[in-house]
Amino acid sequence: MERLIVALDVSSLKEALKLVKTLSKYVKIFKVGKELFTSAGPEVIKMVHAHKCQVFLDLKFHDIPNTVGAACEAAARMRVFMMNVHALGGKQMLFQAVQSLHKLAEKNKKIKRPLLLGVTVLTSMKDQDLAEVGIYKKVAEEVRDLALLSKACGLDGVVASGQEIEIIRKALGPDFIIVTPGVRPLWAAHGDQKRIITPKEAIKKGASFIVVGRPITQDKDPRNAAKKILEEING
Repeated sequence: MERLIVALDVSSLKEALKLVKTLSKYVKIFKVGKELFTSAGPEVIKMVHAHKCQVFLDLKFHDIPNTVGAACEAAARMRVFMMNVHALGGKQMLFQAVQSLHKLAEKNKKIKRPLLLGVTVLTSMKDQDLAEVGIYKKVAEEVRDLALLSKACGLDGVVASGQEIEIIRKALGPDFIIVTPGVRPLWAAHGDQKRIITPKEAIKKGASFIVVGRPITQDKDPRNAAKKILEEING
């Protein structure tokens, strides 16, 4: 199973194309986030597909239920492999997202339903950051509760930091998908991520997929950096 997702955290289609061309021999899933999608739009998804790779659309939808449902349907029509919504949007929003994807797949058999993930707590946040927005739980507790809510609403999995993988696995079992961002090999700088983990640790703890950005995309030799991380995962 492909477990490495490379984040295309660049600002233009040209930069993204260069990275996909360089890495597509080794990497089969690329994350397209807000900056790149705002800049390049659906064209970047078409470009990744043209290189026989898949897209994790990381737009973290968070709005009223009808709006999120419509956005999820639009993403599915672009044939993305995986996408996410903010679990803090609540039960109705999460349920609407799930229902919209199922209904579209039922109506159009040519569209495969994307994996739908709930974003729990951003990897840049700590307990103090949660308290500042009125959530007086520990990060791990909030992540677990949002993961439970996501599963109850029919989502396939969650996005959560490496520090919460084992808590989620214990509460939700082996089949629930966990996508772990903030992954940094020991030889890479941490950047603005606070709750980080190495690729080997993430896989050992039970991550389904890991997301790596700058340690690969900003390396002098992105292909070699990706190969080193894949060797660490497979080892």
